[in-house]
Amino acid sequence: MALFARRRVPEIKESRAARLVALTSGGRPQWTPRDYGALASEGFAKNPVAYRCVRMIAEAAAAVPLAVFHEGRRREDHPLARLLARPNPEQGGPDLMEQFFGHLQVAGNGYLEAAGEQPTELYALRPDRMAVVPGPRGWPAAYDYQAGGRTARIARDAEGWLPVLHLKLFNPTSDHYGASPLEAAAFAIDVHNASGAWNKSLLDNAARPSGALVYGGRDGDRLSEEQFERLKAELANAHGGADNAGRPLLLEGGLEWKPMSLTPADLDFVEGKHAAAREIALAFGVPPQLLGIPGDNTYANYREANGAFWRHTVVPLAERAARAITAWLGAKFPGARVGCDLDAVPALSAERDALWARLEAASFLTDAERRRLAGLEI
Repeated sequence: MALFARRRVPEIKESRAARLVALTSGGRPQWTPRDYGALASEGFAKNPVAYRCVRMIAEAAAAVPLAVFHEGRRREDHPLARLLARPNPEQGGPDLMEQFFGHLQVAGNGYLEAAGEQPTELYALRPDRMAVVPGPRGWPAAYDYQAGGRTARIARDAEGWLPVLHLKLFNPTSDHYGASPLEAAAFAIDVHNASGAWNKSLLDNAARPSGALVYGGRDGDRLSEEQFERLKAELANAHGGADNAGRPLLLEGGLEWKPMSLTPADLDFVEGKHAAAREIALAFGVPPQLLGIPGDNTYANYREANGAFWRHTVVPLAERAARAITAWLGAKFPGARVGCDLDAVPALSAERDALWARLEAASFLTDAERRRLAGLEI
């Protein structure tokens, strides 16, 4: 009889492995385990190749228009569309997203904060000031933002919604933080920066390889301490620096100049610098041709390289951000979906024209099928 049937207990679906993550963290803030300041200063601020890669990706991804769809229809007047177009009093939508994507490329982590119970403003937060606070199941329960010696905790609301979007790049060694492309390119950046420092040092030292002054006096004779110090001072004052490049060196009797350094050709200096630049571009997914780096002709021309950059680097990043924003703000804007309007991207016009040509030639398709394959509303 059903009266004596055993009552089933509702199944609780959660990750068993996540509990171990919660045990190791102990509910304390988990700060980013690397020096973000070093990545920003050495990799972004001091390296022109990395700087340009970050700027290109951030600006291009932010230039992709975000469209809001509600119940399958594009809605320009939807509250979420107005929020994305003007996220806060200081920034427009592309400005906020450029900052967000820039943080993602430099730190491997990007953060957006929603202000208000029904979000009315969005802000991008600095990754080096954010710390994940794991909950009892291992997933983020809150975020701590630290600035000026003070810490503000951004926690979930009464409905369990977290007003912080954390987008991160894949990191196989961290449960809570992403891996920055600058980390993967760290050795190449060091080589490239060292090459620039070598060039600067070469100019500071009369733009020629260093050598030695050999005293050719009688056996056992040596320069006195006073003569030695005077000679060093004269060389530094009269022959050091770019202004003294090529100036004749006047030597007293018994002194002979012996060049000692290898030439740049011997060190294969220039090619080594270009190889380091190509590795940096590879880590970010930017074709070296777009950066003016010689020695890489993977694509036939600049147009093909630019198309590959948009299709393989920019568009996947922009679409991933759109999906993340949909999942994040969907609880506050039911039925709304954020998507990328790729038809408004000039860099993809050639690809779009080719698609339309193929659809137009497919006479066996109906107009509705053509519109659906082109990604248009029906």
